[in-house]
Amino acid sequence: MIVRIMGEGQVKLADSHFTELNALDDELLAELERGDTPGFRRTLGALLDRVRELGSPLPDDSLEPSELILPSSDATLDQVRDLLTDEGLIPG
Repeated sequence: MIVRIMGEGQVKLADSHFTELNALDDELLAELERGDTPGFRRTLGALLDRVRELGSPLPDDSLEPSELILPSSDATLDQVRDLLTDEGLIPG
């Protein structure tokens, strides 16, 4: 799956990593619902770090369509809420 982190670029991520990423996504969603800003910041950072660690960066000039778009690390609670679906940021 091709994942874009807003303001950074794209990475290719194997489907096998999504169980781990979904656990972080569930935690992030719970923190958003509680309005837990420190927890939200910590978990969003952890989620993006794992995507960067597990993914293979695509070249900057690559024009692959992104199947998943994640917010930047400095995104606010409200900005992330705008990106959410019923399944959180990461479907599944």
